[in-house]
Amino acid sequence: MTDPATPSAQPASVVRLDLPDAPGLVHRDVAANGARFHIAELGDGPLVLLLHGFPQFWWTWRHQLTALAGAGFRAVAMDLRGVGGSDRTPRGYDPANLALDITGVIRSLGEPDAALVGHDLGGYLAWTAAAMRPKLVRRLAVSSMPHPRRWRSSMLADARQTAAQSHIWGFQRPWIPERRLTADDGAMVARLIQEWSGPQPPDEKVLETYRRAMCIPSTAHCSIEPYRWMVRSLARPDGIQFNRRMKRPVRVPTLHLHGSLDPVVRTRSAAGSGQYVEAPYRWRLFDGLGHFPHEEDPVAFSTELINWLKDPEPDR
Repeated sequence: MTDPATPSAQPASVVRLDLPDAPGLVHRDVAANGARFHIAELGDGPLVLLLHGFPQFWWTWRHQLTALAGAGFRAVAMDLRGVGGSDRTPRGYDPANLALDITGVIRSLGEPDAALVGHDLGGYLAWTAAAMRPKLVRRLAVSSMPHPRRWRSSMLADARQTAAQSHIWGFQRPWIPERRLTADDGAMVARLIQEWSGPQPPDEKVLETYRRAMCIPSTAHCSIEPYRWMVRSLARPDGIQFNRRMKRPVRVPTLHLHGSLDPVVRTRSAAGSGQYVEAPYRWRLFDGLGHFPHEEDPVAFSTELINWLKDPEPDR
């Protein structure tokens, strides 16, 4: 698959980055669900699988990888299908299939289950995986994303939430969004991250890393495809069927994290997700943070996550 919108495309090697404070970090590829996925792995212990959102890749979890490994976990950050160092397949970007990518990676890593930690789109897929394959999900932590059924109802009934995610509606056009994302060496990626962050957005060096990753051929197209499915399927049989499948409650302990200043997902939209969890559910709102709490305040985020993962009886 060739994306004509990548005049300044970078080689895929730009995503296999080292972490200065993690000399033991290992990059490798694993096969799952008919595709090849790049992972970055650090530490030993119970598996914690980290799932990135848009417009990022595994590197968004660099702070949590070191914190989790130091706390006695096997921390693995994967690139979702079509992003970073993973395969860019011509199809397979609906959430049910993407969730099977995730559970397939758990199996390929030789683990019986994992604690899933997802942000943004990765959070949407983590919710989905926990409902579809509960035996493979030990615990669930989601940041900056409501439950899929809550997301759907908010997008259809809440005009302010619909406006907040106007970029998703813009993604429905053919090829234009891809060209915009990669124009000027990915300048739009930097702008979106800055606009969606809280008072302390990432520095230019961080933004440059995300810009270069988006300019790898076909990445922009593959990054947008899940959002095209999410909108176009709202009234289609496959989307209605998926929404019905998500009626199955989440039955694993769940931690829901959110930034109070998130301009993409309203707090009101995210907070209603607890109704879909029939297990201990903990809501944590980070004051003064935007859409990327794990990067905006990595110490607070990692502390909350690790304390919850180590709590043998997380309260409701």
